[in-house]
Amino acid sequence: MRCTQCDSADLEPGFIEDSGEHSQGYARWIKGPLERGLFGGARRMGKTRWIVDAFRCAECSHLELFARPKD
Repeated sequence: MRCTQCDSADLEPGFIEDSGEHSQGYARWIKGPLERGLFGGARRMGKTRWIVDAFRCAECSHLELFARPKD
């Protein structure tokens, strides 16, 4: 893997934290446009969730994000 901004190969693994109410501590990606439910929250029922992995370039600090299926 290489940074898409500066082409460095020095990418540090990490994750994007989600500290919202009822969160599991990490961000997830859900296919499709954001649809709001009755109380204003995102509608997620029946949608596949993907884990978001993040890598930070040690040279320019650019973040590269990748989604993978939930374990």
